[in-house]
Amino acid sequence: MQAVRHVVCAMSGGVDSAVSALLLRNRGYQVTGVFMNNWDMVDEYGACSGEKDCEDAYKVCRTLDIPFHQVSYVKEYWLEVFSYFLNEYEKGRTPNPDVLCNKHIKFNHFLNYAINNLGADAIATGHYARTSHEDEEIFQHQYLKRPQSLFRNRFDIRNNVKLLQAADHFKDQTFFLSQISQHALRKTLFPLGGLTKDFVKKIAAEAGFHHVLKRKESMGICFIGERNFEKFILEVSFCRLLLKLVCCVGFITLCQLLFFFYKYLEPHPGNFVSIEDGKILGTHKGWFLFTLGQRARIGGLRDAWFVVDKDVATGDVFVAPCTDHPALFRDLLRTDRMHWISEEPPAELVHRKMMECHFRFQHQMALVPCVLTLNQDGTVWATLVKPIRALTPGQYAVFYKGEECLGSGKIVRLGPSLHTLQMGQERMKSAETAKDPLT
Repeated sequence: MQAVRHVVCAMSGGVDSAVSALLLRNRGYQVTGVFMNNWDMVDEYGACSGEKDCEDAYKVCRTLDIPFHQVSYVKEYWLEVFSYFLNEYEKGRTPNPDVLCNKHIKFNHFLNYAINNLGADAIATGHYARTSHEDEEIFQHQYLKRPQSLFRNRFDIRNNVKLLQAADHFKDQTFFLSQISQHALRKTLFPLGGLTKDFVKKIAAEAGFHHVLKRKESMGICFIGERNFEKFILEVSFCRLLLKLVCCVGFITLCQLLFFFYKYLEPHPGNFVSIEDGKILGTHKGWFLFTLGQRARIGGLRDAWFVVDKDVATGDVFVAPCTDHPALFRDLLRTDRMHWISEEPPAELVHRKMMECHFRFQHQMALVPCVLTLNQDGTVWATLVKPIRALTPGQYAVFYKGEECLGSGKIVRLGPSLHTLQMGQERMKSAETAKDPLT
């Protein structure tokens, strides 16, 4: 008779993690639910949403008659995710902290806690994703945390686990999992990978999880949620921040984070500048409040203008007069050092230095065909088959080959926009005309 496997399931208080725990229990596993407290700053009305989430998660575990634990990663989250978030905005980029939360918190600290403290054989989450291994193969892998080296030992022969898109492509969350490690993926189950969201809700209703069905689905940045981003950055309570940091970080780190917050608590006015003629159209409270492609609400102007670029040195935010302006479209980007799910670049890319695949930089955007070029430093250039709107530095470029999510890299450089290319062509024509006025 096969031994009962122990799976620790991350419980968020939502319907997806509740059904994940239910399915695992129904498969005969020994299931333990764990609620992670990663961000517990109270909202503008003095209510801590984390307490309600934890209560909902506990109710699910009580209904399923499985053990429930609560663990805090507030300190780790602030140091490894939120400080990075602020640092990226300082550099003029638009980061995606949800990707880093999975990499550092859920599939690192939580994974180690589940295995080392709770004796888990594997962990499970409510993400909509699949892997190339069957459940039983996951339990056959020995958990050995990979050493912090750039390359894998060439004599270490293993059958890598592939990260695959979910059956429900609309809900697929491999984008947010594109930075997790191979050693974490080898010990992870995704019970919802083959299901649709509607079917998951049906399972929850039949199981009596009515309290989680009533919850609104979480949207937006994990620690901001549906609150106004500008209000969050400019009006976050300094006293509340100081109290939290004193409790969870050391003095040196406290000073570093307070330095970041001091810069963002105070407005940094700058100008809105037309990309077409350089005319100043208005002022703003801080260039870090804007991301490429968003509408810039400029006082006194009835027509819509959209952000196409930012100058961190001067504080200028460049805008264009329509949502499909050529200044918003580019077809070339460069990443930082790529994170490959398999730990190494695909063999085709290594051998040929180029490879056709698909790309996205937003969760639910359609996949775009592209050609990757591998650089010696591990970064890649991605040339898209067609220009796309609002490519954004700081976001993750996630690459796919068929159903497989290959990994991702942070966008650190963009090619010229269509507007820049058009301006260059016009200048060349003008120069040629000046040389030969008879043409």
